[in-house]
Amino acid sequence: MPEQELTRPARRKSAYPYALYLPAAVVYLVIFLVPTVMACYFALTRWTLFDSTFVGLQNFTDFFAEQNLRIGFANTVFYAVVTSGLKVVLGLLLGVLLTSRLRLRGFLRSVVFFPVLVSTVAVGITFSMLLKPDTGLVNKALALVGIEGPDWLGDARTALLSVALVDVWKGVGLATVIYIAGILSVPRDYYQAVAVDGGGAWHRFRHVTLPLSWPATYSVIILSFIGGLRSFDLIWTMTRGGPGFTSDTIASIIYKQYQAGFFGLSTAGNVILFVLVTALVLPLNYFLGKRQVAL
Repeated sequence: MPEQELTRPARRKSAYPYALYLPAAVVYLVIFLVPTVMACYFALTRWTLFDSTFVGLQNFTDFFAEQNLRIGFANTVFYAVVTSGLKVVLGLLLGVLLTSRLRLRGFLRSVVFFPVLVSTVAVGITFSMLLKPDTGLVNKALALVGIEGPDWLGDARTALLSVALVDVWKGVGLATVIYIAGILSVPRDYYQAVAVDGGGAWHRFRHVTLPLSWPATYSVIILSFIGGLRSFDLIWTMTRGGPGFTSDTIASIIYKQYQAGFFGLSTAGNVILFVLVTALVLPLNYFLGKRQVAL
């Protein structure tokens, strides 16, 4: 009898967390799993709003035959690497600056985070005006110091990089906030130990801030890289994949197929993009997570 009385509360206790997970599981099922399964099915069909015809893997074959897919794949990876790399570097530096004993620290944090709150489409339209070759303020400012600015969005060599830099400007605020939280969570005892040993600001950064803010770095890399691989709205607003197809990404290629009425083909492209993001992010997540455990 005593043994039974001891085991009953344990069973009730173990069942409680599973009941707590149930609402989240239902939401996950309805919002993510069901649409994913439906997308995989419709990727195998030629469909409209009212009917569909099963075509097997033909949509995937046609999508891989897209002449601009190789350019789109290269641009997607380039865009993700550049934007995530710059957000990590700038976010860390701004995080260190905005956790120091700086006047107007709270105001500057608000200024850095403000672009995150602005609509991506509004940012794209604004910078499209600023980067115009003849009337844009960027080239006018460069002209004042004797530099002839290029056609930032009309030149194949600078279009994608220009959009990437705007993306960094808009998203670095979120990276900075994550780094601020990570740096503030570092125990102050470590900094005091460096000061006792005679270390300066560089030693504090190199031996304390940089390694112990690794969880923040991990989060910024994963979030920024996934966002870069899936980026569409800013690229479409600023260049529409141009000039020509030189700034096309996989997402913009998918949207062009959708605009042309090839709904099954664009759905297949979305499935391929999902597989691509998963294939790139899972090994990256494993590598970064393994390093985090090692630290």
